[in-house]
Amino acid sequence: MQDIVLPILYQDEHLVAINKPHNLLVHRSSIAAEESVFALQLLRDQLNCWVSPCHRIDRKTSGVLLFALTPEADKAVKMQFENHTTHKKYLALVRGYLPESGTADRPLAKENGTLQDAVTHFRCLKKVELEIEVSRYPTSRYSLAEITPETGRMHQIRRHFAQLRHYLIGDKTYGECKHNKMFEERFGLNTMLLHASELSFIHPITSENIHISAPISDEFTRILTEIGML
Repeated sequence: MQDIVLPILYQDEHLVAINKPHNLLVHRSSIAAEESVFALQLLRDQLNCWVSPCHRIDRKTSGVLLFALTPEADKAVKMQFENHTTHKKYLALVRGYLPESGTADRPLAKENGTLQDAVTHFRCLKKVELEIEVSRYPTSRYSLAEITPETGRMHQIRRHFAQLRHYLIGDKTYGECKHNKMFEERFGLNTMLLHASELSFIHPITSENIHISAPISDEFTRILTEIGML
């Protein structure tokens, strides 16, 4: 991991966006004190300059991750994330057949118990039924979801889809262990199939509309191919 070169999706003198690999922390965290490699240090060393993450995505989530190259840009873009004026899209493989489209809007609790409004829109892109027995069912069904979160709460997508019982494949915290185990044993999956595919925002200096997209990882592509979705 230390030898990795992070793929650059967008760069100017104020901002840089990478396609973060699965299983890479954004920055140092007490939750994973044993880790010593982070996207922040890798990108700083790769560009040989100061960088600051404008937002966060989970360690096991891949995709668009935006960094500021100046304190001014950092402050301005973070304000957009806080005000929910950025637009994000994700792709995820989930258990079961999703409806054509829908919205999850149950509030989510912070660590101190305070409830926060949370809204997650989704639509189903593809469905597949595998001739693989999981739990008491002779076959197993999965959907590829395009997800558009309106808010940005911690683990929002994972928690909302768990509430819907359409658990994300590979999610060890909120997911369903029998399906995760099947994907590990049958397909060698060792991460969570959630990908930050698109990010749109207003450039803090030029006021341009910036749209950044990231291709899914080789691992995500491999799994979708093996189950017949690609």
